[in-house]
Amino acid sequence: MEEGKMGNVATVRAVLAILQWWGFNVTVIIINKWIFQKLEFKFPLTVSCVHFICSSIGAYIAIKVLKVKPLIEVAPEDRWKRIFPMSFVFCINIVLGNISLRYIPVSFMQTIKSFTPATTVILQWLVWRKYFEWRIWASLIPIVGGILLTSVTELSFNMLGFCAAMVGCLATSTKTILAESLLHGYKFDSINTVYYMAPFATMILSIPAIVLEGSGVINWLYTYDSTVPALIIIITSGVLAFCLNFSIFYVIHSTTAVTFNVAGNLKVAVAVLISWMIFRNPISAMNAVGCGITLVGCTFYGYVRHLISQQASTPSPRTPRSRLEMLPLVGEKQEKI
Repeated sequence: MEEGKMGNVATVRAVLAILQWWGFNVTVIIINKWIFQKLEFKFPLTVSCVHFICSSIGAYIAIKVLKVKPLIEVAPEDRWKRIFPMSFVFCINIVLGNISLRYIPVSFMQTIKSFTPATTVILQWLVWRKYFEWRIWASLIPIVGGILLTSVTELSFNMLGFCAAMVGCLATSTKTILAESLLHGYKFDSINTVYYMAPFATMILSIPAIVLEGSGVINWLYTYDSTVPALIIIITSGVLAFCLNFSIFYVIHSTTAVTFNVAGNLKVAVAVLISWMIFRNPISAMNAVGCGITLVGCTFYGYVRHLISQQASTPSPRTPRSRLEMLPLVGEKQEKI
């Protein structure tokens, strides 16, 4: 009886964790698109900089004031050798995501982001010469096929937005791969990761944002009718971006790896549906089919990776320990931002 109650509590906690993660994620995506489209604040570098500033402040409060997580001490030399390169790639990832949101619909952008497992496997194979068995490669076929079908049939296709989203996938994959090597020995959670990376990202991005968008932002401040409410929305998007990282920390510790993978793919479907209800961007039938194929492919990929990891964790004469080397990084139950 007691075990049943504990199981019910764990289930409820997992559901609540997934729902709040979905809520923050979808809200951040929608509000960013609203900023670019409805507020006519077409400055993705500045928006990204606001996000990094809010994340830096939020992580400091969470660790130093509220003591939500203990601070993981990092040697000063490691901050520049390990954290700074990660921050640079992290910065590129966020900026490209915001640039793609400016030019293409949320539905298309989210579908392209689902290409990340494929780019990670390909990068590890080409650059790091990592071996993957045939089941991993086969599981990528529906992902690639769905992306191609969605891109060909996208009614609001924009080359700049498409390229930004695709390069963003490469940046996400690179960040994931670098995290394994650069942060080796540091068991970072998402809050500590933001604590160290967000200030570096702010420093990296602030000068390009001022040089490239400074005059445009000043002109927008003088010409836009409702400046104060618009600024509140922009700052709110930064606060929600930090809350999203915090929610990832909570959901990872409340669910299993398989649940996390499936919930992540369903989250994309929810974001696509809500964005269509708000912005009413045109979606053809074949475009919707391509998006569906991609999400099913991502789920299948996560399932295959889980099966391989289960086999690798119980080695036998026919399953050498070296099989662990065949596991891709994407899809692991890790704390990522």
